[in-house]
Amino acid sequence: MRRLLAAFRFLTVLPIPGSWGTAETDLAGSVPFFPVVGLALGGIAFALAWGAQQLALPPLLVSAALTVAMLSFSGGLHMDGLSDTADGFLSSRPRERILEIMKDSHVGAMGVIAIVCVLLVKFAAMASLPPTRVAFAAMLMPLAGRCMIVAQMALLPYARPGGLGSVFYQRRHRLAAAWACVVLGAAGMMTLKIPGLATAGVCLLVTLAFSLKCRRKIGGATGDTFGATCELAETAVAVTLACWLVASV
Repeated sequence: MRRLLAAFRFLTVLPIPGSWGTAETDLAGSVPFFPVVGLALGGIAFALAWGAQQLALPPLLVSAALTVAMLSFSGGLHMDGLSDTADGFLSSRPRERILEIMKDSHVGAMGVIAIVCVLLVKFAAMASLPPTRVAFAAMLMPLAGRCMIVAQMALLPYARPGGLGSVFYQRRHRLAAAWACVVLGAAGMMTLKIPGLATAGVCLLVTLAFSLKCRRKIGGATGDTFGATCELAETAVAVTLACWLVASV
């Protein structure tokens, strides 16, 4: 229970009473529970989408509301990681300077562009989905983001000694990553059949490609790249389902 609560504390801004899940050992062991947090957040997103459909709200408004809701789940933390990663990776600087830029609290032009592009693509993709499929996409997006964080932890070493994310590297995460991929694939198959399973595969490919970029740029992962991975995976879900399901209508 402590490790589950630690996962919720780390990945969300949901109010967790008490002090359970605040110890470093709890956080270090919380990684296998990241998919559980993703399922919980996906359930919330699904309920929001379903409720909006029952109220017959316009598709564009539903898409905007879901985009904002998913951003708020982490208090914008993952989007901040995407922004910092874009500022560093697109700076054409050497490794140490990239890490310094990523650690800087100021947001640069590349970070702003990355935020705008990801939010715009998420919004457009969800708005283009058939109304009967929006809720399922909304459920899979938060799940994919949290599962792919676990995958990147298994793929890459930590690049910044002493950083916040280093606590997660006290244990190996290969089994946790396999579990996360199975959960995502099963959820996709159960909700949307082949398109859902294919979407899980696309998310993994995107994470592999981005992780390769991280290794080349900074030699591993950081807390910022975890956030960027989450945002890229969520976007991959929306784009894949939009392209697949719209084409099949």
